[in-house]
Amino acid sequence: MTKKIYYPYNEFREDLKILIKKIDQNFDTIVPISRGGLCMGQMLGEFYDIRQVYSINTIGYEETKKLDEVEIFHLPNLKNSNQVLIVDDIVDSGDTLVVVLEVLKREYPKVKFFTASLFYKPTALIEPTWWVKKPQGWIEFFWSEDLK
Repeated sequence: MTKKIYYPYNEFREDLKILIKKIDQNFDTIVPISRGGLCMGQMLGEFYDIRQVYSINTIGYEETKKLDEVEIFHLPNLKNSNQVLIVDDIVDSGDTLVVVLEVLKREYPKVKFFTASLFYKPTALIEPTWWVKKPQGWIEFFWSEDLK
């Protein structure tokens, strides 16, 4: 059984500060992957004073069970964007990020995409441009747990 680890807001905030220090490229748009990247996207939008924060919806898990395919819907309109930062809470298998990048690059071939996550598993299909730490179990994020 996979060890579950609670990830509180205070740790999230400190890890976001670490992530911000690592990001060394400019971008004009932030695309959080919904739902896990939404808190990150909103806070990074505030920090960088970027109002072009548009989410993209994906479904790759049902509870803790990985689905066979990643569903993507509600593509953002990036026609006025030049450099986009895609954010998600964790790059686990990497399937979601790979599919999101494929779809967005196909729709917007002139846009340069960067990726960032709080957690990254080295066994994933793709490594984000920037990430903070490797998970030591199943992460129970505060936004999923605190209202239960």
